[in-house]
Amino acid sequence: MNFSELFKLSALLGKFSPDGKCLASCVQFRLVVRDASTLQILQLYTCLDQIQYIEWSSDSLFILCAMYKRGIVQVWSLEQPDWHCKIDEGSAGLVASCWSPDGRHILNTTEFHLRITVWSLCTKSVSYIKYPKACQQGIAFTRDGRYMAVAERRDCKDFVSIFVCSDWQLLRHFDTETQDLFGIEWAPNGCVLAVWDTCLEYKILLYSLDGRLLSSYQAYEWSLGIKSIAWSPSSQFLAIGSYDEKVRILNHVTWKKITEFEHPATIANTKTIVYKEVEKSPSVETERLSFTSTRALASSRISTQSKYDICHVPVSLHCIKPVAYRANPKMGVGMLAFSADNCFLATKNDNIPNAVWIWDIQKLKLFVVLEQLSAIQSFQWDPRHPRLALCTGNSKVYLWSPAGCVSVQVPMEGDFQIISLSWHSSGESMALLSKENFCVCYLEREAV
Repeated sequence: MNFSELFKLSALLGKFSPDGKCLASCVQFRLVVRDASTLQILQLYTCLDQIQYIEWSSDSLFILCAMYKRGIVQVWSLEQPDWHCKIDEGSAGLVASCWSPDGRHILNTTEFHLRITVWSLCTKSVSYIKYPKACQQGIAFTRDGRYMAVAERRDCKDFVSIFVCSDWQLLRHFDTETQDLFGIEWAPNGCVLAVWDTCLEYKILLYSLDGRLLSSYQAYEWSLGIKSIAWSPSSQFLAIGSYDEKVRILNHVTWKKITEFEHPATIANTKTIVYKEVEKSPSVETERLSFTSTRALASSRISTQSKYDICHVPVSLHCIKPVAYRANPKMGVGMLAFSADNCFLATKNDNIPNAVWIWDIQKLKLFVVLEQLSAIQSFQWDPRHPRLALCTGNSKVYLWSPAGCVSVQVPMEGDFQIISLSWHSSGESMALLSKENFCVCYLEREAV
């Protein structure tokens, strides 16, 4: 592995472009666009206020910068640096902004979710969508970019409207059998829309493109329900993570449960591989180093190195007891992600914050558990290979593949705490983000 130098960053705003050629990052009110391979600065833009959100257009020709405090969105062009666009929502305010799939329309959600405004960069026309619902995930586009679903709330009831993205005409409008709709998400093939209820009501509903209810699933009642969902890339499976520390897998034929994965505090199955991160003793005797500063630097780098040991089962994992009287308790399956080849599912149970569970989807059983020394901050699958990268808020990046796993120390001076990461579309590099800095990690082609 090779690592770039550290670059300044604000609010974890660092993203590769969809075509993989550029890397955008923000420093306060400045937007920096770099070449993704050389990291040379290609463009430098100055916004009107501190940037709170950025998003690339689907064709990587434009980049959107949202300044929610000011109610302003600025759009920059990579092809024509002199061209600029400013959208001011004025007194209506701004709480969310995103691109449409064609990369030529911007959808702004006003304060109090009064409406969604659709701005066209080509014709300068404006369209409005009323009554959007204030929920975790209220807008969802099909992967082919043809349709958009919007969660709505009117007359104390939940609805979903489906629009055609080419002309923003309403295709279907139907009410949902939810108490308080929490999120919507299309299957990757664009044929089924998953709609799930608030955590107080375990219910997930599956609708067709024409608004027909295909199926509904409810695992239990009178307890905290759904916490996270994830579609498999093939659309064959829907994984539902819930507050009872289980993941339930539904199949795409009958929409019935085919299995459920539990996350016990003790791993007892002898066929499960458990990798445990342990601190590695320094391989160099720092006392022999001549210069004090060199010795201190070496000590800071060497003493915190770690490696993985394979544990003999049974293995007890570090478990925490959630505070029952607080909102959003740290319990249940809060993170889910399928690998790109559909073979593995990675999960994190918030009761056991230091562990990542990797399930074999073909055999429907637990394959590997990684137990870290610190709580998992983020994990993400390589978009091309069955390989998982994760970070735990220290200066290391961890990689797992079916061949094994490795802990890699980022060779940086000072305190570089990685709390987020994102893969390049090629799977050959990834951006490692801390609160104030970022660097790019390049993987050798042999490793890829």
